[in-house]
Amino acid sequence: MTDILKTEGLSRYFGAVVAADDINVTITDGEIVGVIGSNGAGKTTFINMVTGYLPPSSGVINFDGQPIRNLGPRKLMRRGLARSFQVPQLFLELSVLDNLVIALSAAEGRQLNMTRPVRTPERISAADEILEQMNITQYRDGMVTAMPQGARKLLDIAIAMLGEPKMLLLDEPTSGVSTEEKYNLMDTVMEVVRRRGLTVLFVEHDMEIVQRYVTRVLAFASGVVIKDGVIDEVLADEQVQELVTGKRQPQTEQGDVRHEP
Repeated sequence: MTDILKTEGLSRYFGAVVAADDINVTITDGEIVGVIGSNGAGKTTFINMVTGYLPPSSGVINFDGQPIRNLGPRKLMRRGLARSFQVPQLFLELSVLDNLVIALSAAEGRQLNMTRPVRTPERISAADEILEQMNITQYRDGMVTAMPQGARKLLDIAIAMLGEPKMLLLDEPTSGVSTEEKYNLMDTVMEVVRRRGLTVLFVEHDMEIVQRYVTRVLAFASGVVIKDGVIDEVLADEQVQELVTGKRQPQTEQGDVRHEP
């Protein structure tokens, strides 16, 4: 398999605070990788550095075989590296369709121009296609404010996919979404991911979601990757249980592990 994302010695400091330290990660084409860790563990700092929203203090970032450390989010999007956000980045005062056609215009590298129509037949067709894939066509002509939270998340992810990315980074895709919505949301996203053959890296606190949708996990704590491997192996690790999931097996007085029923 071909490496699509590789970081070496990636670090970020805020004065004396170490937000990320010596992160060395290689992700191959087509992988679906989860990123877990408690608040402040360095997960979002890592995602922000990779997607150009935060400059690293040191280290190397390569995407699709090319160095990208000094590139901003828009240039990275045009190279095929896209992301969605924990809080959807949407124009709440506009319709769902207008959010999509404006994003399509930006993906084409065009600045908004009042003398040129934003709603072109080509953009409307592309917007309708992604709305159908994300199962949110019913919201097409309504305002974003009328959408439930799960549908807003799907719209934000749909916008990230408009530029035909090679890799998609999702920051807490189920955050703020109801229990009833979260599995439908992830099923929808993963179906589109599989159809398009995308590589996915996503930050997630919900361990049920992680276990259901990924085969590999990066566990962060105190700005470093403490474990990288297949899901069952990572979640069984004592350090991960202590620092991330909080699910260490209780011990007997003799020090033997007592497995809970």
